[in-house]
Amino acid sequence: MASAPASTPKTVTLIPGDGIGPECIESARRIVDATGVNIVWEVRDAGEKVFKQGIPSGVPPETIESIRKTRCVLKGPLSTPVGYGEKSANVTLRKLFETFANIRPVREMPGVPTPYSGRGIDLVVVRENVEDLYAGIEHMQTPGVAQCLKLISRKGCEKVVRLAFELARAEGRRSVACATKSNIMKLTEGMLKRTFEEIAREYPDIQAWHIIVDNCAHQLVKKPEQFDVIVTTNMNGDILSDLTSALVGGLGFAPSANIGTEVAIFEAVHGSAPKYAGKNVINPTAVIGSAVLMLRHLGEFEAAQKIENALLVTWEEGQCKTGDVVGYDSGKACSTTQFTEAVIANLGRTPRSVQPRTYRPLRLPQLPPDPVTVRPQSRRFIGADIFIESGDLPAVIGPALEALAASSPLKLKMISNRGTQVYPDKGTLIDCVDHYRCRFVLREGTAELSDAQLLDLLQRIAQKYRWMHVEKLQEFDGQPGYTKAQGED
Repeated sequence: MASAPASTPKTVTLIPGDGIGPECIESARRIVDATGVNIVWEVRDAGEKVFKQGIPSGVPPETIESIRKTRCVLKGPLSTPVGYGEKSANVTLRKLFETFANIRPVREMPGVPTPYSGRGIDLVVVRENVEDLYAGIEHMQTPGVAQCLKLISRKGCEKVVRLAFELARAEGRRSVACATKSNIMKLTEGMLKRTFEEIAREYPDIQAWHIIVDNCAHQLVKKPEQFDVIVTTNMNGDILSDLTSALVGGLGFAPSANIGTEVAIFEAVHGSAPKYAGKNVINPTAVIGSAVLMLRHLGEFEAAQKIENALLVTWEEGQCKTGDVVGYDSGKACSTTQFTEAVIANLGRTPRSVQPRTYRPLRLPQLPPDPVTVRPQSRRFIGADIFIESGDLPAVIGPALEALAASSPLKLKMISNRGTQVYPDKGTLIDCVDHYRCRFVLREGTAELSDAQLLDLLQRIAQKYRWMHVEKLQEFDGQPGYTKAQGED
């Protein structure tokens, strides 16, 4: 994104947020304004006060309209009250505007002592931001068994992977690591791994490598300086990015950018910390860092670098440290206001101990709007997993289902309980719950299953068992579009 002339005003939606949010946002706004950059702030509400007005999303229409107009948001943390409201207002904003990637940089701060001081930690976690388990699609399958759907799309993977590589190029970074749990979830997490490996070939200047996510967490604690950019799925990214922030001093030092093709939302990773609200003691570094990311997004690279340098100088010289670093009751802590004034006073200075990084405009991935991104040459409907609720044991359920399907083109292949085959019995010791997956496949001699045949089988099963969920078993280009149960042949 090319820089606009300095005289061109840029309008930004400013959401103060809840708890400590207004104090942090005021700090960031003052510092941005002190650079002389031409930002027009359009203040709007979201979060707790909106929930209390009876708006279940926590995001009022006037805020949505402002974001549609400005396409850029700087926001404080939002609370999700217990007992009223619906989804998190933070997540709602990210999803409403398809901010598909969450960029979370962490960098060793001079003057902030940690067990990793001197290791030169400087990495970015790029987290897919709208899919995975955070799609929030949950159901009670039985009164005692809950389900959450883990949705991973090829399109979502491609967008976040391309952004990770483009970020590496824009920041002069050397490598991108893809962290997945594809050794267990071969279709969902495996889709990110396969997409990453395909797209990496288009970026020969960037070292690309895959790592299992649990080993990634282990390596981040053991040798964090080996990482440059990490791209990962939504839940993995949520966990890993909190871990990485702890390496450099905590959530008070963790900015983030939610990047979409049309809208970008900038916010600290930390929450609203209501017990510190209004006390003028909070560390605003994470929100200030988020404002730096915002300025780069707007093409205001000079102002962004000024603020980043001033922030580094302030911590490097150590004359104004907040309570999260020196202790709130130590008598040595600076107030939020004092810290803000110190950063403003340091504008125009450069740190001695930190090598500035050169930033270039980030090129956003542009994918066609077509919802269909994968078109197989062939597909075949070969069976179904029918999920039933029953208090019977597998030795009772299996023969009963076989009898119900006796004249169907489908035969019972196996029954699993929480992913492990329990029928036919393999001599294992499984503590079953009342949630069974019953896998039916075509009998020999039948080319393909029809919906009518599946519905007929469901009606038969319903005579004896309560079913709550059905998944078709399909082959795409001759490859199974489903995984086997543990122990299934």
